[in-house]
Amino acid sequence: MQSPQSLSSAPAGRRRRDRHGRGMRGPGVLPRVPGRPERRTARQRFDDLVVTVVAEIEDRWADRLGLVEYGVEDTPQLPEDWESVSVPLASLVRRGGADPHRIVLFRRPIEQRAASREELEGLVLTVVVEQVAELLGVPPEDVDDRYGDAD
Repeated sequence: MQSPQSLSSAPAGRRRRDRHGRGMRGPGVLPRVPGRPERRTARQRFDDLVVTVVAEIEDRWADRLGLVEYGVEDTPQLPEDWESVSVPLASLVRRGGADPHRIVLFRRPIEQRAASREELEGLVLTVVVEQVAELLGVPPEDVDDRYGDAD
């Protein structure tokens, strides 16, 4: 049996194990420009994906859509009496007159339903197409011909 003193002291130069399973802390790469992260965050990558999908749809439907604001929120704010089992992936707020319609995508629920980057891209396309189709009153297949392929 080893003495208590030999159990508590680790040999010099030996790396200690990660007992809490947290892994590395801090950035894996030092930024080239101080104060600006080298890698884009998950939120920034999601925003870029939404902008790309929206730009493609806006180019085709700009004349019928009119004023539409697009946004991304992390999660929806559900009322206390919410009874549905599912969490919404997006919200459409219709406005009239000079006020723009508003389509908001909820990032966290969408990301949690996608297992890969390709699934995430397909799901974002599906959600945006469905919201635009609802706003225009047309079938989703008419808004974007990739709609059936994105499922």
